Amino acid sequence: MMTNLFSVFDPSTSIFNLPLNWISSLMVLIYLPLMYWIIPSRANLIWNKLMNSLYSEMENLLMKKKSPGSTLIFISLFSFIMFNNFMGLFPYIFTSSSHLLFTLTLSLPLWISLMIYSWLNFSQHMFSHLIPQGTPPILMPFMVCIETISNMIRPGTLAIRLTANMIAGHLLITLLSSNGPLLSSLTLVSFLISTQMLLMMLETAVSLIQAYVFTILMTLYTSEAN
Repeated sequence: MMTNLFSVFDPSTSIFNLPLNWISSLMVLIYLPLMYWIIPSRANLIWNKLMNSLYSEMENLLMKKKSPGSTLIFISLFSFIMFNNFMGLFPYIFTSSSHLLFTLTLSLPLWISLMIYSWLNFSQHMFSHLIPQGTPPILMPFMVCIETISNMIRPGTLAIRLTANMIAGHLLITLLSSNGPLLSSLTLVSFLISTQMLLMMLETAVSLIQAYVFTILMTLYTSEAN
């Protein structure tokens, strides 16, 4: 049962045993031509409003003068993660964001490049972050160790948070749906369908929220370094 349960997260396929399911991550490109319509649709207007809100929020966090262009990078990151989360809600489409390989590929290069840039250009500022203001002298060595460890595990926590939230909802939906053929009462079947609909609404919200959380945390890490 566990093999069948977790098989929805298996990236391999039966075609020459190639991981072709990762192609679903490129389906985001299908939505790009919508931006070039002369008369924007309602969906496009909603999307533009969302992007403008994110841009203004991230601009305040990053302080545009110190990080020119960083806001567009994080908005692109948010869009990419959100679309991949939404793609995983459709039947028979591989959920790429439920794998650490995918999430670490997003968080680790950004964090490493941020650390290299910050330590080379703002070394004194980065050293000052290792000891919070007002720390007693006797606790300073311990605070340096704690702050260093917490800084080093940041890409891992970002990746695991996104992966765990994507896996949890999908597993719950799969577990409930597997019990459908075993139910004989129409009342229980109606209750199961209603529960599945509520879970799908919750997963839709989680897909958006987790993309936002991932992007905002990465933005905060960047603002701290600058």
